[in-house]
Amino acid sequence: MKISPVEHLFTVFNETSLRLQEELGSSFLEALAESGENLFQGSILQEEISELTAKWLKKQYEEIQIDKYTKEEIRKSFQLAILKGMKEIAQPNHQMTPDSVGMLTAFLVGKFVKESSFSLLDPAVGTGNLLMTVLNYIDRKADAVGVDIDDLLIKLAYVNANLQEQPVQLYNQDSLEPLFIDLVDAVVADLPVGFYPNDVRAAEFQMKAENGHTYAHHLFIEQSVHYTKPGGYLFFIIPNGLFESEQAGKLHAFMKEHLIIQGLLQLPTSMFKNKNAAKSIFIVQKKGEGIKPPKQALLVDLPSLSNKLEMDKILIKIDKWFKDNKG
Repeated sequence: MKISPVEHLFTVFNETSLRLQEELGSSFLEALAESGENLFQGSILQEEISELTAKWLKKQYEEIQIDKYTKEEIRKSFQLAILKGMKEIAQPNHQMTPDSVGMLTAFLVGKFVKESSFSLLDPAVGTGNLLMTVLNYIDRKADAVGVDIDDLLIKLAYVNANLQEQPVQLYNQDSLEPLFIDLVDAVVADLPVGFYPNDVRAAEFQMKAENGHTYAHHLFIEQSVHYTKPGGYLFFIIPNGLFESEQAGKLHAFMKEHLIIQGLLQLPTSMFKNKNAAKSIFIVQKKGEGIKPPKQALLVDLPSLSNKLEMDKILIKIDKWFKDNKG
């Protein structure tokens, strides 16, 4: 039985990472980052491994011929290897945006952002899967920036971008501290949900909580808006209960002052382990001179994304909304 290019490349990522994991005494994800970097650089970078392993790795990488694979084949195979590694450690901040959500986000970015070339920020870039999906599906030049506090995730994002030949600037820092970047045309972010522990820094935000820790996902929204040009679009993957929390009043006030709601696409609950974990794609635009709100916001309750017939109806509805509101 013939295996697909994605399966073949995943097998190589998996086997070379397992070998490096054993030799280096590291986690699978750390070994995967090392293996991906070897493949990109075209040489074995780990001096501490045995000569036998180095020779075996070199042979595996040479046989791959990575330039024969598409960007999406590389992204998907690397993503599968990352998912395997994440099952070993099960940290709450080590979660990946599903492919279907990434592709839908890319579709929406393509519809809303009209510039032939534009700048794009992901302030919670993680392993880079959402950002790479958007870049791979947008047939336009995008100057992309990713930020993440987790040094392992940012290393995986770096290898991910290099292997796909996507020129992404990556910063390993707390995304809610000041960023040394230019204002961007658009933001994509799968918002990390939870409390932000740094109350001193949170106090500098408009959405700071009156008592206790502030929600990190609220602060990510404010930070993203701060680094977006007037009129720029922001595409957030949000928890469905975003507007119902005890801190929601601050969020409403901030949005009323700074943002125009363009749309909310509720993802099918079947995508999530339980209803409480369900999410939506929230599209907003930063206010600016001459920026007008749509006649009505795009509100969509998405069917199963694998239901082609129902999804086609939704895409027709979205196209009609654009003609009526953005024409």
